[in-house]
Amino acid sequence: MSSKKVVTVAVLATVLTWSTVMTVLGQVTAVAALLPSLGLLVQQIVQALTAPDGSRPPADPGPAAAGGGQEPPR
Repeated sequence: MSSKKVVTVAVLATVLTWSTVMTVLGQVTAVAALLPSLGLLVQQIVQALTAPDGSRPPADPGPAAAGGGQEPPR
């Protein structure tokens, strides 16, 4: 696992731990406000752990770039 993934997982695990501590201390309203971001947190942890190492190839610019940036006729 690359160092970038290690740092990402460490930060995300820290946020999840902090949310758990807030729940244990009775700060349920704060956790309820954070639920959407906690869902994204879990998704990012899974993605960081399952994604292959290395860089992604650049995205295909599509036909607009090949056509010189002109709009099609209407």
